Amino acid sequence: MTTGGHVVLVGLSGTGKSTVAPALAGLLGRGWVDLDREVERAAGASVADLFAGEGEASFRRRELDALHTALAGPPVVVAAGGGIVTVAGAAEAMAGATVVWLRADPRVLATRLENSSERRPLLEGDAAAALARLAEAREPAYRAVADLEVEVGAMGADEVAGAVARALAEVPC
Repeated sequence: MTTGGHVVLVGLSGTGKSTVAPALAGLLGRGWVDLDREVERAAGASVADLFAGEGEASFRRRELDALHTALAGPPVVVAAGGGIVTVAGAAEAMAGATVVWLRADPRVLATRLENSSERRPLLEGDAAAALARLAEAREPAYRAVADLEVEVGAMGADEVAGAVARALAEVPC
């Protein structure tokens, strides 16, 4: 783990990875990459359309490719997709980065996502129940890759970015 290198934000949908990444990047003086947006740009289709047309496995391969590309360049903050930790090879790809697990209670996340216009294929139907299932299934993988954990609770993106920056400053290089 190195605080001067790449920082990868992981966590469930709604933890704020895509919103926190640019705020954190600004605090750290580096660029940022949102893997979902990179996949969409490269594919010319939305995440929801890719899930519907190609399936989750194909999307995850695209996501892993985008992760490799992001980590091959100069140090950036990466907003990873919530399921990146389930992809074979992702943990190894993130091994040279500082991985920060943004955590929150699934009920809090469901409330945050209620007004989102973004379609999230894995959360259709009862989002709170889906998030609870995903949290339980993914927690061991998040824990295995995470160098740091930050409880985001009711914090806004700037507060989370500040908390992550402080935590990174405390990590010995």
